[in-house]
Amino acid sequence: MASVIIPGPEGRLEGKYQQINNANGIALLLHPHPEFGGSMNNKPMISLFNLFVEKQFSTVRFNFRGIGNSQGQHDGQEGELCDAASVLDWIQSLNTGTTECWICGLSFGAWIGMQLLMRRPEITRFVSIAPPAGKYDFSFLAPCPTSGIMVLGSKDTEIVQDSVPSLVKKISDDRPIDVEFAKIKNADHFFRNKENALCKRVGEYIDYVGSIEE
Repeated sequence: MASVIIPGPEGRLEGKYQQINNANGIALLLHPHPEFGGSMNNKPMISLFNLFVEKQFSTVRFNFRGIGNSQGQHDGQEGELCDAASVLDWIQSLNTGTTECWICGLSFGAWIGMQLLMRRPEITRFVSIAPPAGKYDFSFLAPCPTSGIMVLGSKDTEIVQDSVPSLVKKISDDRPIDVEFAKIKNADHFFRNKENALCKRVGEYIDYVGSIEE
């Protein structure tokens, strides 16, 4: 794993990157809300990074603007979306022969990731973890262009529990895509001490997609 500096819209973006030769795909990871302690070094982000590397994806995680050594100021939506787009451009430039492109976000990062999904048709799958469906507007998923998985902790008190399966149903009904829903027992919004269970379920989904696309 290498520490990297990625050109962003407002200056340098700090990241961690692992290149895989003959990779199964590329993966872009987006962290939770910066104003609530979110960064690329949150334990779930590190665990998910290691999972995608284990599954042979060239993988990058980075700090949004204004976090750690990333330049710029927190914007709340559009700025972070532009950051994510810049990092996606960067990882694609290093993996020009790769067709599988996954985006994985946690909480605020899930919201930003789904918006990026709507703008970048090359994204082939999404992993949306604790998407804040009751707090943020997801109506832009009309329709959602690709299949993926949404994951919720059974003890998540930050969002309304019914909001995520309702979102899954809505986007699945809007277009014939396969959106799975998984609930991690006893996990809170940030999956504290449940990183292994989270990664086990996401890993199963990655393996499933690999099996149907062979």
